[in-house]
Amino acid sequence: MKKVLIANRGEIALRIQRACHELGIKTVAIYSTADRELMHVQLADEAVCIGPPSPAESYLNIPAVISAAEITGADAIHPGYGFLAENANFVEQVEKSGFTFIGPDHETIRTMGDKISAIKTMKKAGIPCIPGSDGPLGKNDHENVLLAKKIGFPIIIKAAAGGGGRGMRVVHEESELLIAISTTMAEASSSFGDPTIYMEKFLQNPRHIEIQILGDGKGHAIYLGERDCSLQRRHQKILEEAPAPGITSKQRKTIGEQCAAACQKLKYRGAGTFEFLYENGEFYFIEMNTRIQVEHPITEAITGIDIAKWQLLIASGEKLSLKSKEIEIKGHAIECRINAEDPDNFLPSPGKISVFHAPGGPGIRVDSHIYQSYVVPPFYDSLIGKIISYGETREIAIAKMRNALREIVIEGIKTNVPLHQRILEDKKFLKGGVNIHHLENFCKNKARAG
Repeated sequence: MKKVLIANRGEIALRIQRACHELGIKTVAIYSTADRELMHVQLADEAVCIGPPSPAESYLNIPAVISAAEITGADAIHPGYGFLAENANFVEQVEKSGFTFIGPDHETIRTMGDKISAIKTMKKAGIPCIPGSDGPLGKNDHENVLLAKKIGFPIIIKAAAGGGGRGMRVVHEESELLIAISTTMAEASSSFGDPTIYMEKFLQNPRHIEIQILGDGKGHAIYLGERDCSLQRRHQKILEEAPAPGITSKQRKTIGEQCAAACQKLKYRGAGTFEFLYENGEFYFIEMNTRIQVEHPITEAITGIDIAKWQLLIASGEKLSLKSKEIEIKGHAIECRINAEDPDNFLPSPGKISVFHAPGGPGIRVDSHIYQSYVVPPFYDSLIGKIISYGETREIAIAKMRNALREIVIEGIKTNVPLHQRILEDKKFLKGGVNIHHLENFCKNKARAG
């Protein structure tokens, strides 16, 4: 592999570019007209403008992306996360065009992208799943009511092709069920082009725990511990940490080995993440992400494994030389996602950054594409960077993150840095093990008090 086209933007594009250059691989940056000044575009060996600011006309434009790879003579395409990263049709076209896709094959992505087929696949592999309909819901109202009663209220209706917190409704009582089914089905059809929905038991106070894996596509796979991603707002993660507070080494080994074994059966290739809801000591599979995650740096911090680099090596045909039992988890890491948004009402805050100073010191890593005078465009996700702190203990990692949040300076736009500072003073967070509803409640209580 001599040249990789990076089919993404922002901090993850820069992260991939650095991994490529470290391995002596040349890079091709693609960009929209709004992203001409992105850092990775300036640092790439070659750069190709693929369209106007609208994602549909640029970063989601499959012919434009593949054409850019063709005209620059790229060998492979790295999708990063978001955009086309989990689009099985895109991957299939990449493969048919003769390029290496840095990730799983299109069949695996298609299987895991459909929540129903993913759950069936995981059940066959022995992964614990949430009690549910075990398939798409039919249109027989009577049967659906009986099924919900059997599972037990509250239940949740989900779109099979959903994601990002969309296409789901919680139903607490039988009287709400049929309206929720028809509404979710209509939303699934309009938002995802697929009306298929299914039903699951709704866990009321779970945590969000995920297992990072790497597979070489040849039947060998390893797990790299777990992350706690329970601090979410509207199903969007805000702060993550690894390892997860309260998870024992025995629990980690058990669920990690199950995930690795499932990937070995699938002959899974590349980086992937098993996402679970965790309640009362039990793990329940919800979905698998067949790409690198935003929060991968905290796993890198506690394991010493460069996940982005291994994605490239595996795609180049290298076998995994690592074994799960050889992976030693040391210390604790926290990631704060820095978003260009109001810290109180969460409205996006695009605009020109007049002053930027990044934090530093031992145990601090900053993954960001911003710089002084950079203009944050209004067309894309509000994530502008990530601060990762690492310490020998959770308490030290928290102390280092507090220092970093005091040091960082971003002027000209609003950011959620004040929110992170409030979270790091929250007694429940400091205790560890908060559930997925905690941040929503925390923000509501702050709003009432303020």
